[in-house]
Amino acid sequence: MKKIIPFKKDIEFESISEIKSISLEHTLEIKESLISGSFIISGTYKMTEVSINTDKFNYNLPFKISIDSKYDTSNVKLDINDFYYEVIDSKILSVNIEVKIENLTEKEDEKLTREDETFDALEEELEEKKEENEDNTKEEHEKEESQRETISSIFDTEDNDNYVTYKVHVVSENDTIETILQKYEISLSKLENYNNISDLKIGDKIIIPN
Repeated sequence: MKKIIPFKKDIEFESISEIKSISLEHTLEIKESLISGSFIISGTYKMTEVSINTDKFNYNLPFKISIDSKYDTSNVKLDINDFYYEVIDSKILSVNIEVKIENLTEKEDEKLTREDETFDALEEELEEKKEENEDNTKEEHEKEESQRETISSIFDTEDNDNYVTYKVHVVSENDTIETILQKYEISLSKLENYNNISDLKIGDKIIIPN
């Protein structure tokens, strides 16, 4: 069984004109029936359109969700299914993250009927919130669909570890392949294993492997 849990957070800035670069890391892990950890959002931005210099930002966003005890979580895998953002009114960075839960199974000796499954009730509520978010960002979401599919395929590994750390780099106007390789200290071949870098454009997402 696979579940997608949406997470949204509006981060307030004094002033924000443009995001120049942004990265996502996380420390999510599962213990018994509790998923907890943090999302670390960092990058650079311009305060105004005429700004020459960029400023750095770094935010730690806690995340916690309980899974019904009727479910077996011994083989659960956690991953990021999607990550996107938008700047609102030059004041708010609205961050949207989808957490993917895989290999969730119901315990054989404690099966419940659907009307009694609290997890399904939670899933329905979260699905409604997800649809609202998708309606509000439909145009941007469609532009990033191909990138989103690439991210999903890369993150869908066979690794059974419950702790995953990686970075998603958003290409800015000053980025080149060489500067990205230097910034993250990785080789060109390793970067090409995870990304199609033949025609990079501003706003494209690049997966930075460990």
